[in-house]
Amino acid sequence: MLAAATRTSASVASTSASASKSLAPLISRPRRYLATAASGPCSSYLSVTHPDSSASPDSEVGKTLARFDASTLATYARPTVLLTRGKGLDLWGKVDPAKNEGQGEWKYLDFSSGIAVNSLGHADSQIAQIAREQADRLVHSSNLYHNEWSGELADRMVKLTQEHGGLGMAKGAGAKDELKVFLANSGTEANEAALKFARKHAMISANKAPGEKAGLVSFTNAFHGRTMGALAMTPNPKYQAPFAPLIGDVHSGQYNSFDGLNDLVNEKTAGVIVEPVQGEGGIFPASLEWLQALRKRCNEVGALLIYDEIQCGLFRSGTLWCHSEFPVDAHPDLITMAKPLANGFPIGAVLMNKKVADAITVGDHGTTFGGGPLASRIAHHVLGRLSDPQLKESMTASSAHLFTRLETLRDHFPDLVVHTPEKPSPRGKGLLVGLSMREPSHAGKVVKLARERGLIVLSAGSDAVRIVPSLIVTKEQVDQAVDILESCMLVLQREA
Repeated sequence: MLAAATRTSASVASTSASASKSLAPLISRPRRYLATAASGPCSSYLSVTHPDSSASPDSEVGKTLARFDASTLATYARPTVLLTRGKGLDLWGKVDPAKNEGQGEWKYLDFSSGIAVNSLGHADSQIAQIAREQADRLVHSSNLYHNEWSGELADRMVKLTQEHGGLGMAKGAGAKDELKVFLANSGTEANEAALKFARKHAMISANKAPGEKAGLVSFTNAFHGRTMGALAMTPNPKYQAPFAPLIGDVHSGQYNSFDGLNDLVNEKTAGVIVEPVQGEGGIFPASLEWLQALRKRCNEVGALLIYDEIQCGLFRSGTLWCHSEFPVDAHPDLITMAKPLANGFPIGAVLMNKKVADAITVGDHGTTFGGGPLASRIAHHVLGRLSDPQLKESMTASSAHLFTRLETLRDHFPDLVVHTPEKPSPRGKGLLVGLSMREPSHAGKVVKLARERGLIVLSAGSDAVRIVPSLIVTKEQVDQAVDILESCMLVLQREA
């Protein structure tokens, strides 16, 4: 597993804060790597270099965005940045040349990876070549017929799980059970399918009439999607209230809490869904003991345990599945996945054990686009790349370095960053990392300050800065990103 590393020393000291403050307006593209605790926080990025206001209304970019806004439903609050291309962890966006010394684009360092999607980075040349080849052969044929790649993808997913561990199989134990895959188009569709499968399994295994054993359980701070079923499992009034009533017989428990667990998961429960590491909810890992208790209780009442690994799975946490190296008594019956599976091409999937698969028959569920040959071929390739031991070695080193640098940042700014047993900072696993801010509004402020200095990060939960770079990230890129974040913290201190 990937974990926070112990502190290491580096060799390059930064310019002092006072000197950098006076020089900051003169520096347009500052760079500083390998900062240390001894050198103090980086102050090379105090000045705004990528202002959100760069697109004036009468510029080409401003006019384009205004035209887009006139016809696009406003479900996102977006800055006036028009992204046009990417490569690796770099993104370029159009700007008004008059506001950028004659240059028509800016370069950003992307530590969001498209919300934990682009694990192999942007515009990967191998994926582009495969997409071109397959698009020239067959894009869609419907699930009424087999295609070359959906079965290959399912086969690779099952074999990798048998090799790396998961769904009741310890790492390296070999095949002990049949596993089955259902291919969909997105994470929320994968969760919808898993919830349906849980109810069907409960009806069949307990010989109950529909509705007699249909209870579904999720937990506080969860995020499982925005369709009606997945939304019902996302107990956040901000998301749920405008669309009530949602599906019935849904119950919410406290994440990582043992209190009342036996009453929450009872004889009427069909399925329990949980994120082993919560993503949108604030980057909170579930305790192993709590997951073991969930597994035990599901066994006692005949309920299925579903792990939503849409954000934390597929090597984001350092292993194939976030639970791959857990004891088997903390394994689920189903895993849902999506985000990185095809490195940005839409796809989702449910991987399930035999007892679940045996309850599902022809006609119980379906999908028009899921399992298409283009998406399946790309995902088959991506899975092979993500499971390369060399990538894991590089990712492990980058993760350790990221945790070390963020620990130093935290120690520099105890007035800004929360660090308690309930909210340790940094926290997470692998390259899914969060920092909680003492003032919740500062999380969004850091995201904006970083973007205005050429770094893209995310927020999560009520107070967290979320850091999820592509898995190909280097130590040098980690240094650049954390240097920018340190400068953002200095700006926050100055404003306070």
